[in-house]
Amino acid sequence: MNIELMRYRVKPGKIERVDQWLQFLNSNMPAVLETLEGERMYVETIFSETLDGAEYLYWYSIQGHGGIEVRDSAHWLDEKHLEYWDECIDPEFAPQTLVTRVSMIPQRIREQMQ
Repeated sequence: MNIELMRYRVKPGKIERVDQWLQFLNSNMPAVLETLEGERMYVETIFSETLDGAEYLYWYSIQGHGGIEVRDSAHWLDEKHLEYWDECIDPEFAPQTLVTRVSMIPQRIREQMQ
């Protein structure tokens, strides 16, 4: 199981488009959840923050091993998701991986995830 928290910077002037992107995901949740199966993604949550005038998105995830990468998916929702990604996420900013220090998941939940 892989647990991670990643931070990505939003391109300047794209926060309204990010809002549309996140609304798109929320409005299509059944399809989103369908795509998570192939990725072996157990939990995926997106957070946002404004820090020193820049907008950031954070992805928190718990993922099993052996899932497909989102860029390898042919699902219509993933294709649209990646269009938003390419339009909104700043490629000039290296993604920041936050360090997991403690993971508190009861064993019975871990077993269900596997």
